[in-house]
Amino acid sequence: MYLPEPQNDFIFSVLAEELGFIGCAFVIVLFAIFIWRGILIAMKAPDMFGSLVATGITALVGIQVIINIAVVTSSMPATGMPLPFFSYGGTALFIMLCQIGVLLNISRACRKT
Repeated sequence: MYLPEPQNDFIFSVLAEELGFIGCAFVIVLFAIFIWRGILIAMKAPDMFGSLVATGITALVGIQVIINIAVVTSSMPATGMPLPFFSYGGTALFIMLCQIGVLLNISRACRKT
C-alpha cells in the first residue's frame, strides 16, 4: 500500500512497520496512561477553571489519538488529524507542548493545596 505522506498523518503505520505489534501496543498504553493522569489532574484541580482546562486538554489529546489510529487502521476516512507528539510539523508539536505545560502547571497547583 502506498502512503503519500507517511511522516504526517500516517505516522502510526510507520511506527507499526518499524516496531511491530509490541511497539504499537506500548505507544497506545503510554497514551492511555497520559489520559488517565490527565483525568486525575482534572479531578484534583483546586478550582473549577483548572478542572475544565485539564479536562479539555486531556480530551483533545485523547480524541486526536483515537481519530488518528482509526484513520491509520482504515476504520474511518482520512481526516488530516496528526498523532500527538509523533507527527511531523512544528506548529502542532509546539501547541501540544504548550498545552502540556499548562496541564503540568495545574498538576503543580494540585500539590500545593
